[in-house]
Amino acid sequence: MDGQSLLVQALVYLAAGVISVPIAKRLGLGSVLGYLIAGMAVGPFALNLVGEASDVMRFAEFGVVILLFLIGLEVRPALLWRLRGSIFGLGGAQMTLAAALLAGVAAALGLDWRTATAVGLILAMSSTAIVLQSLEEKGLRRGPVGEAAFGVLLFQDLAVIPLFAVLPMLATAAPTAGAEAVAHGGSLIEGLPAWQRMLAAMGAMAAVVVGGRYLTRPLFRFIAAARLREIFTASALLLVIGVAALMQMVGLSPALGAFLAGVVLAESEFRRELETDIEPFRGLLLGLFFITVGAGLDFAVVAARPVTLIGAVLALIVLKAVAMFAAARLFRYTPRESAVSAVALAQGGEFAFVLISFAIASGVLPADLAKLLTAVVAVSMALAPLAMEAVERLVLAPPAATQREFDHLEVDDGAPPDVIVAGFGRFGQVSARLLMANGFRAVTLDSSIEQIDLLRRFGREVHYGDASRLDLLQAAGADKAKVLLVAIDDRDKAVELVQAAREAFPNLTILARAWDRRHAYELLRSGADEVERETFEGGLAMGRKALERLGHSPRRASRAAGVFRQHDEKLFRKLAPLVGEQERYLMATRDSRETMERILRAEMARLADDEDEQDGPDLRDSAELEAHSQSV
Repeated sequence: MDGQSLLVQALVYLAAGVISVPIAKRLGLGSVLGYLIAGMAVGPFALNLVGEASDVMRFAEFGVVILLFLIGLEVRPALLWRLRGSIFGLGGAQMTLAAALLAGVAAALGLDWRTATAVGLILAMSSTAIVLQSLEEKGLRRGPVGEAAFGVLLFQDLAVIPLFAVLPMLATAAPTAGAEAVAHGGSLIEGLPAWQRMLAAMGAMAAVVVGGRYLTRPLFRFIAAARLREIFTASALLLVIGVAALMQMVGLSPALGAFLAGVVLAESEFRRELETDIEPFRGLLLGLFFITVGAGLDFAVVAARPVTLIGAVLALIVLKAVAMFAAARLFRYTPRESAVSAVALAQGGEFAFVLISFAIASGVLPADLAKLLTAVVAVSMALAPLAMEAVERLVLAPPAATQREFDHLEVDDGAPPDVIVAGFGRFGQVSARLLMANGFRAVTLDSSIEQIDLLRRFGREVHYGDASRLDLLQAAGADKAKVLLVAIDDRDKAVELVQAAREAFPNLTILARAWDRRHAYELLRSGADEVERETFEGGLAMGRKALERLGHSPRRASRAAGVFRQHDEKLFRKLAPLVGEQERYLMATRDSRETMERILRAEMARLADDEDEQDGPDLRDSAELEAHSQSV
């Protein structure tokens, strides 16, 4: 591909995405379907503006690699261990059931049992990119549905490796010379015995874990010291590309390697910076990937055998949905969660294209059947966003009564609300009840139907809605309200909500719930006026009660808690500029602890001498406190 044709292809792909995606979003179809439609339009089988889609597919697949790396950054090792049931239990059950059903139908249609088995195994794979992107757009990726889908997809990624060993055993014809290259992408292990390949794969995975744990942190500290953001971004991309290349060299999935690297770095202090720097590339390359999938749809195959193709696509979607629903119910997911997960995973996957090519080269699939299967997978991927839109309306839609109330979110007397409460769980309902008890008008929003149903049994008036959507905030009266109270329990979504609300409603006072100190700083940077760490006051109250049990008078215990609160609040504000500078932050924190202990000792000594002294810290201690805060 020469430089001029590369520029022309880049122009066509970008223009197609820029034009089609906003139109698709405006029509309520989602961005994924917009990219797929754009690819169909400009591909070699329609307008033929870009030549062969395979020229760009390999580059575009890097978007899936980046997606898995970013997901890995969100999955700490402890969480991955907790999800082992979803990965190996639910994932194994889904793939076994789906492969068995698909192979059974293929055999019933007259295919040889070996070919039918290969078809079942290949079509059992689902699209990691489409599923996760669709769940993200629907706000489902971090709930039970997202957990189930993620476990299944990760198991499928792991299953690709043994499938390369299993498929040649199902050959019905002599393999071609290119089978090994298709399986391992021209890797360094090509031609080695199976046990040496396994050792090489295990060694590569160990290198990623050890390197990520012990080498990347010093490297990123060295790069961060240069204070050049573009170099940090380049090093983040180098890390992802390097891991992907290493995995490919030993015959493993590059996406799986990227996910493993993300998990290793999930507890690193550079996690947020890596996410921020990599995120723009993920969106762009994933969009390009979806366009190339659409461009790869062969309309000649569709036109030649439309009835066969439509029947095969419907059978694929129905059988995979049945398999996933049964597996999810077996693992005790609710009927609603099982249904959504089933529809989300009902399409073919990007790895199916690789496996089909390998199966042809290995003599497992004849060329005509392979073309049909490729079209079936591509059409099922194109229909996946539409299926998710349908399930959102039919399964995820709020009850009719709740929807009617959502259409009229004003409070009962028609006056605009004083406060909008986003998230009416264990944190938000306490704050909302206090406000309403003091006569303030409040509109409460929560995105969990189960939570709303439960609260309404107790007589609570809660509206269904995802508060991160600006149109819902507008309908709730955010342009007239005085305060937005962000109490949702999704950390990342809380940050996104604060950012969006600050930009759209600059006059709104935003108070936000924070998980911890680091999250609190992130919320403040995003535009929150005040933050409250959700466990701070509870922990302080418990400490005060413990002091009383240890012999302090209630007065002394309350004074100790008050001085601690005052010092911590001042220190929190003063340390904000040091976030990201690990050494200076730790040094300042150590200094503050020593100052705190000295002030508390002095204050408690005065209280012990005079229990009748007025409340409030001594002026000398206040001056010392202020001087220390200024020095930080």
